[in-house]
Amino acid sequence: MIRILSFIAAVLALGFGFAWLADRPGVLSIVWQGQLIEMSLTVAASIIVAIVATVMIVWWLLRTVWTSPHSMRRFFRARTRDRGYQALSTGLVAAGAGNAALARKMSARARGLIRADQEPLILVLEAQAALIEGKHDEARRMYQQMSEDPETRELGLRGLYVEASRLGAHEAARQYAETAAEKAPYLPWAAKATLEYRCQTGNWDDAIRLLDQQRIAHVLKRPEADRLKAVLLTAKAGEQLESDPALARDIALQALKLTKDLVPAALIAAKTYGREDNLRRAAAVLEQIWKISPHPDIARTYMRLRSGDTGLDRLRRAERLESLKPNNPESLLIVAEAALDARDFGKARTKAEAAARMEPRERGFLLLADIEEAETGDQGRIRHWMGQALRAPRDATWVADGMSSDKWLPLSPITGRLDAFEWRVPFGQLEGPLEDGAASGQSVFSSLPPLREKETSIVQVEPMEAHRVVEIEPVAQKAATAVQAEARIAEAGAASETKIRSSTHPVAAAAKPPEPFFGHPPDDPGVRDPAKPEDDKNRLRLF
Repeated sequence: MIRILSFIAAVLALGFGFAWLADRPGVLSIVWQGQLIEMSLTVAASIIVAIVATVMIVWWLLRTVWTSPHSMRRFFRARTRDRGYQALSTGLVAAGAGNAALARKMSARARGLIRADQEPLILVLEAQAALIEGKHDEARRMYQQMSEDPETRELGLRGLYVEASRLGAHEAARQYAETAAEKAPYLPWAAKATLEYRCQTGNWDDAIRLLDQQRIAHVLKRPEADRLKAVLLTAKAGEQLESDPALARDIALQALKLTKDLVPAALIAAKTYGREDNLRRAAAVLEQIWKISPHPDIARTYMRLRSGDTGLDRLRRAERLESLKPNNPESLLIVAEAALDARDFGKARTKAEAAARMEPRERGFLLLADIEEAETGDQGRIRHWMGQALRAPRDATWVADGMSSDKWLPLSPITGRLDAFEWRVPFGQLEGPLEDGAASGQSVFSSLPPLREKETSIVQVEPMEAHRVVEIEPVAQKAATAVQAEARIAEAGAASETKIRSSTHPVAAAAKPPEPFFGHPPDDPGVRDPAKPEDDKNRLRLF
């Protein structure tokens, strides 16, 4: 477009110039070698323009002829380079598709058309082809060669890091990652690997420093960087909790400023405040995070901040948490547990049933079983709640990479990933009932067996000659009454077979004494023969 406008402007300028000369006629006289040449100004201007154009054309022709060999060489070189890049592109696509044969063929063609020192992608293609063919030694040699070139250093270090990790050479992988992070802190993989290695060795200060460098280099977004830094600060505070509680408290509070819902940091801060007898600040920290993320560990720590509290005091604290987060299963369950400890069975049952209706979980049904055992002792109802707990989904726990843990950890023990633990239901657990009619909604309470009254037992003694019935009123006296019945049967000398049956717990029947092995009673004077009452008198004489 610019060229067209320039051409139009030049034509207009020439036209304007000739029009200006035509409006001002004149004669131009030139004396050259004794000859007089006269012409008008318009003709003279036309001759000058023609001479300039002729000179330019002649110069272009001479220049074209002079530079034609170089132009030809440049044309064929560009053609060869284009063919080489086409082969290189085809080879990379083949390597990505896993076609090692075609990748090798295109690599050889590209190397013949393009110089390898001018195009490092040839080394990349050869390394990929070697990996596809399983020639890892050759691939490592290629990556090592690339790592020595400043232009391909990052790519070579990445390849060496991957190969070292594959072989399990963690120390070599760590060195490659640290080298890449020092040369180029903006590389996400190098910074992440170096960060995880430093965390595994407990070098929290260096890990935090590296994380700050990543944040400055805009490798990580601000929310992600704040979260990871809070996790690192929490891990550091956990290590300082026993040796320097004040420092651990400051670090934990700094972590809470970055991430307000980090439960482990709040627990550490509350514990340090509790050791300093600053219960008000400890309670404030726990209440603040309870509003954001209700967690059982937060509730238990909050209820036991002050040692020596009675069950009613802990119940009041639990009700305080419920007022901060109403209509929440965790709030209901923690109040139910505190009410059970305080022997307030009515409130405990009401809160536990409300939690079970809101979110049927294993913990709620186990708590109902404990309440039933402490209040009524009804075995049928206890077994009902225990069965519902077996069928209900599991409670949430700390989970990382498929592994469950009772406590939070900054790193995954399996993969070493930072901030891997999450509070949720473990994978692989059934999120519903195992069979029809299992724990879900109102069906749990509709299938609850009625409360049974105090049980009584009837013991029947059926001799051959007469039938006598002995009634035992309290269940707790079953054993004593059975012994008395046996004594009466022995004194009466009943020779018939005796049966003792019970409606709840069968009592062993009293039978006649077994026959002695030698055909006569034992000689031990301490053993009484029921058939000889005089043995008692003889035994008294001996003692």
